[in-house]
Amino acid sequence: MVIAIDGPAGAGKSTVARGVAEALGFTYLDSGSMYRSTALAALRAGLDPADGEAVTDLARGLEIAVDGGTILLGGVDVSGDIRTPAVTEAASKVSAHPGVRESMVERQRAMIDAGDYVAEGRDIGTVVSPDSPLKVFLVASDSERARRRAAQTGEPFEVVLAAQRERDRRDRERKHGALRSADDAVEVDTTGLEVADVVSRVAEMARARGIAAP
Repeated sequence: MVIAIDGPAGAGKSTVARGVAEALGFTYLDSGSMYRSTALAALRAGLDPADGEAVTDLARGLEIAVDGGTILLGGVDVSGDIRTPAVTEAASKVSAHPGVRESMVERQRAMIDAGDYVAEGRDIGTVVSPDSPLKVFLVASDSERARRRAAQTGEPFEVVLAAQRERDRRDRERKHGALRSADDAVEVDTTGLEVADVVSRVAEMARARGIAAP
């Protein structure tokens, strides 16, 4: 069973999903880390992230393990390596390939079927687990999202904002796993809100629907 938390980059998915998982005693799943790991592996192998055939072949053979906030690639912790600007850019391209998405979605579904998860990404509620009993779509203003990302990476705000807009465009227009809100998702605007308030709201929704114990 999974609580799906989707939304664009910088809307607060990771922080909120991790907090909700902790509050409810569920396991946190960062689906995006799997695409980032694939992107990192592609860069290290000298592959063009836009080469769908080569990256798909690579992705199918990767050993990726997700344990909360720890990401293992081939048994090695790459939790920090996958958060660099270069990997972020490559991940947006890698995740557009149908074969890569098919491979990652299959892995994500297998994980979700084995336990109770709070999973975050861009297509958890629409593709990975459309039958999720609670789907939340987080949004925030462009400037708020870019400010948060700049604070994480140390990059100039304007640089982050420009890259974010291009990434949003690619995410919305991709043919497979496009960024969109599920029809039955609850939209939550996190602009100006404290993380604890958003976590509390989502956790209460889960309890009200009988997904988690009161």
